[in-house]
Amino acid sequence: MLDIGLIERALEKPGKTKGGLAAAMGVRPGAVSEILSGIRLIKASEIPLITEYLDLNTVPIMGRVGAGAVIEPEHEQVPPEGLGEVELPFPISEETIAFEVSGDSMLPKYENGDIIVVFKEQRHPVSSFYGEEAAVRLKTGERYLKTIERGKSPAQVNLTSFNAKAINGVKLEWIGEIYLTLPKGQIERLRAKAAARARKAAKAQK
Repeated sequence: MLDIGLIERALEKPGKTKGGLAAAMGVRPGAVSEILSGIRLIKASEIPLITEYLDLNTVPIMGRVGAGAVIEPEHEQVPPEGLGEVELPFPISEETIAFEVSGDSMLPKYENGDIIVVFKEQRHPVSSFYGEEAAVRLKTGERYLKTIERGKSPAQVNLTSFNAKAINGVKLEWIGEIYLTLPKGQIERLRAKAAARARKAAKAQK
């Protein structure tokens, strides 16, 4: 079931209205207000219609994360709005952002070009991530996709990879907990599907 708060926040975006949502759903205008007030439940068949109209299934790709490659955000050529966005086949939390994997040190689990979706904000202490893969940003600025291991002191960690030398004794500024991983091939199919849908919509408007 879709979160009502998520729908309300999405309706605040430019160009998104209750009337437009009702039209997309094929229901009378008052039905949207009833859903938001809790009087009416969302039908299963309406979820994809709401998701598509409100763009609840898109997540911005905010840069790259190094799996072997060293990513230095201050030198990274990424526009403020990111490298684009990826459209998923289901609604996704608005608290997430995505990164493109660069390098092969985390093979076979993560390949160059895969997309990882992570939480924007670090939600748990560093110690809870020991032994877990995550996107990380070091105090010195570099960004990696690594396995976090306990360091020699509570303020330090070691970052390990499947196919690269460990980075030991570093301090972290941020940990991006992985929400989901999208293989490169799946991303290409999703983008092709979205492009075909956009062409069909443009053709219908002519």
